[in-house]
Amino acid sequence: MFALVDGNNFYCSCERVFQPRLQHRPVVVLSNNDGCAIARSDEAKALGIKMGAPWFKIRHLEEEAGLVALSANFALYGDMSERMMSLAAALGHTQEVYSIDESFIDLSGIPGDLVQRARHIRRRIHQWTGIPTCIGIGPTKTLAKLANAIAKSAERKPGSYPAQHAQVCHLGACSPQELAALLQDTEVGEVWGVGRKIGAQLRAQGVHTALQLQRMDPATAKAGWSIVLEKTVRELNGMACIAFEDQPAAKQQIACTRSFGQAITELSALQEAITEFACRAAEKLRKQGSHTGHIMAFIRTSPFREKDPQYSRSASLPLPCPTSDSAHITQAANALLKHIYRPGYKYAKAGVMLMDLQPATRQQRTLDLDADMPENRARLMQAMDALNQRFGRGTLNLASAGTAGRQRVWTMKQERLTPAYTTDWAGLVVTAN
Repeated sequence: MFALVDGNNFYCSCERVFQPRLQHRPVVVLSNNDGCAIARSDEAKALGIKMGAPWFKIRHLEEEAGLVALSANFALYGDMSERMMSLAAALGHTQEVYSIDESFIDLSGIPGDLVQRARHIRRRIHQWTGIPTCIGIGPTKTLAKLANAIAKSAERKPGSYPAQHAQVCHLGACSPQELAALLQDTEVGEVWGVGRKIGAQLRAQGVHTALQLQRMDPATAKAGWSIVLEKTVRELNGMACIAFEDQPAAKQQIACTRSFGQAITELSALQEAITEFACRAAEKLRKQGSHTGHIMAFIRTSPFREKDPQYSRSASLPLPCPTSDSAHITQAANALLKHIYRPGYKYAKAGVMLMDLQPATRQQRTLDLDADMPENRARLMQAMDALNQRFGRGTLNLASAGTAGRQRVWTMKQERLTPAYTTDWAGLVVTAN
């Protein structure tokens, strides 16, 4: 038996914890450079705001409907996620953190009333963090995911599903008739693992609901689509086919890309940005215990500025030795940047991607009598990571990233950013006596 614990409208809920005035008001969180809506409160959804809606198209709702728009505060969301996940882990034996606001919990062998246990954990998460959650329980991860969606719908839209499914839904406790009715009310595209493209193909074949997908022959699903859809069909029938991963799998590629707050034209500014991105990617690489053997960098102008000359270029470089050293990765990335940079363009975005990843335990060396010992460089990188983790990102940078405290022209535009309430002393909430 599995449970899926999911924070409701997570980004908006994090903001509401520290700004109670936002309760019951339409709220959206905007993407990098305040471009489009990446999170919406239920009230914002009721206004018809779609996921990914450009800010300039919904901005009029500020005055017309009291819409509140905020810049994404990922430092806050990440810290609140860790707090929520630590509490959710008490629901069962092991935990698989699936995303910043979702985690699967293994409930196998847990005695007693699982619904009451889930409601107790849900109340604790809300009391200790302020984050509202819904919990779905099922004999497979796919059914647990579906149960979570039903729990949310029953809470947000009373009458859509039976009231007993609000907040916590246990599909494993449903009768076959009730489960069939719930699957019949679920559009096939809403099933975890189906997606938009396969959903359209299934509907074209007459499969419109989750119940119809459940009754599909697994061999037909595999032959007509893929083994992934076959597993989905089996999971809908209560056969666990998707492995539980209490340790996240190592990424096969690591990328750090950003759109700039304003267009930049100078190579020096691009070098600062590429250095920053390369260092962040290298830090992620070290965190998962990997080395990279291939580096790619790219720059491009904005396709939305149609009157400006357009340019987009990328280049990649294999490394003589796989590494996770920020200095070596940055040196290679800047060499690629110099190769692809062309003056006379207004650049809007750049990025670095680390490829050909392999475990850091696998060593490959070349004879270089002037080089530092790899062990010394590894300790240097560990010290750099420790300082940045303790005192904040960017405390210690490579020189090509620019001097600290100076305004960087390439940084993101975040005009509506709230304080880092939980990770910065200066952001602590202060109340009057």
